[in-house]
Amino acid sequence: MVSAWVRGVRRLLAVMTAVVGLSGVAHAAPAMWEVSDGDSRIYLFGSMHVLSPDLRWRTPAFDRAYAQAGKLWFETRVDADPVAVKALVDRYGVDASRSLTEKLPPRTVASLRAALDQRGASLDRVDHLRPWAAAMMLSVLPMTEAGGSVASGADAAVTRQAVKAEKPILSFESFEQQLRLFADLPEAVEVQYLDDVAAEQVSPPRWGVDLQKAWLKGDVDRLGAILVEGMRRDRPELYEALLKRRNLAWAEVLDREMAGSGVELVTVGALHMAGPDGLPALMKARGYRVRRVQ
Repeated sequence: MVSAWVRGVRRLLAVMTAVVGLSGVAHAAPAMWEVSDGDSRIYLFGSMHVLSPDLRWRTPAFDRAYAQAGKLWFETRVDADPVAVKALVDRYGVDASRSLTEKLPPRTVASLRAALDQRGASLDRVDHLRPWAAAMMLSVLPMTEAGGSVASGADAAVTRQAVKAEKPILSFESFEQQLRLFADLPEAVEVQYLDDVAAEQVSPPRWGVDLQKAWLKGDVDRLGAILVEGMRRDRPELYEALLKRRNLAWAEVLDREMAGSGVELVTVGALHMAGPDGLPALMKARGYRVRRVQ
């Protein structure tokens, strides 16, 4: 059970309530920016971590950026040791002292039970998890049912290519740091997160298909308006913890990288590119030239 959830966590951490079911689209041009000064360039690519294996998302522009890059940056290593990952999941995502249902209001229990019933699962399957962990596990189920996988995601594909080519790979965060982003949330915020995910599973939002198309077309404004602005408005603590503070920290790292010279490629979740707190806006605010190249 926990091992299955580990796989789900690794699919979802930077995507939140991610986009699923991306097969059947022949061509794609997800968003990418170039950040530059006199002697440095950093390409910012907004990725999708879970993709259908037959989705063709790579473009000549992306391949050129990859070929030129002397360093590759990711949110975290997607090829981390599974044994170490499981130990961290057990540490931060499981609560042996209180059951999940003890922490939830009746409405959330009912939504969660209904969402699990739709997929032939019982509440017992998640009752040992913390609310944020149960939300993560529940979120990944539609992805796996639609045939998506982290192995087909942009991060994993580029990582495999870089490992084979012996290109330097760097991470903004460790996997433990990513888990702690959720584990350190107040319990009330965790419960809100689970309540949102369970409600969407029972009554899927009508904008799901639009999100898929928005990423493939590079429509960051659409993604931002639906997901980023919604989170900022309705779940400000989640927004601060999962997007804004992380983006600010990553921009500081990239600011230091720009002091050197050369070309680097950053591949992180597409939501980290959207809005006034997205990486393109933050780097522009630091005085760099930022232009959309895809």
